Amino acid sequence: MEHTLAAFADEADGMIDGQIAALVENGISLLEIRGVNGRNIADIGAAEAKELRLRLDDAGISVWSVGSPFGKIGIGDDFEPHLEQFRRCLDTAGIIGAHTLRLFSFYVPAGKAEDCRGQVLERLAAFAGAARGYAITLCHENEKGIFGDVATRCAEIHRELPELKAVFDPANFVQCGQDTEEAWNVLAPYVWYMHVKDALPDGRVVPAGAGAGRLPFLLRQYKGSVLTVEPHLAVFAGLEKLEGGRKPALAPYCYPSQRAAFDAAVEALRALLKDA
Repeated sequence: MEHTLAAFADEADGMIDGQIAALVENGISLLEIRGVNGRNIADIGAAEAKELRLRLDDAGISVWSVGSPFGKIGIGDDFEPHLEQFRRCLDTAGIIGAHTLRLFSFYVPAGKAEDCRGQVLERLAAFAGAARGYAITLCHENEKGIFGDVATRCAEIHRELPELKAVFDPANFVQCGQDTEEAWNVLAPYVWYMHVKDALPDGRVVPAGAGAGRLPFLLRQYKGSVLTVEPHLAVFAGLEKLEGGRKPALAPYCYPSQRAAFDAAVEALRALLKDA
């Protein structure tokens, strides 16, 4: 199946002009928007969102998804201000033309996830209720330390709140000790799209296909259209200075700049897709 690539371009450059350049030069026309000129997309107001939309439109870039931070607070933290910010971000998503918004299921105390189940579902239901009437699909991402960190609890969320779809992140599962093939078999009916990120068993993030995430298997199984590149690769930008200006030999999967890491992540995914 033909896939369309999106990317977290704030990993290439914190400034929007640099993000646009990274996308265009890599032949990617979709952005999963997260950081914009040093600020999180959730903190952007309406006027700035309109300017951002014009800038992206001029460059031929569309926003695929809002890579929001919602649900990335402790389950014991005050929820009302968080929910109010979420409501404002729904308006921002409409302005920039996004039809997908990723979120999380709250940090829970270690070993106490099931004790927090009811409160987690109540808060996620509040997000879903706030989003009704908006042309946007909410997608829960599996993440370390949150309620939905392993496949069984992610599935609980989707069964209880079917309007919430899944963002499947292989590296995050690896970092939680969750076998990604097993996770896929549980969550495939709920997957809306994938974040392409791989990791070694020790948790270090590596290019797609170089880790334990079973990316070739997942890409063969995935029937969606969009794949979001999320590099998270190691960068040692100051090493050249330490080496007196000489170009150093970097360890495998460590890159001299954010842009180099971003380009490597895109290249690795394209190589996997070519062989799939």
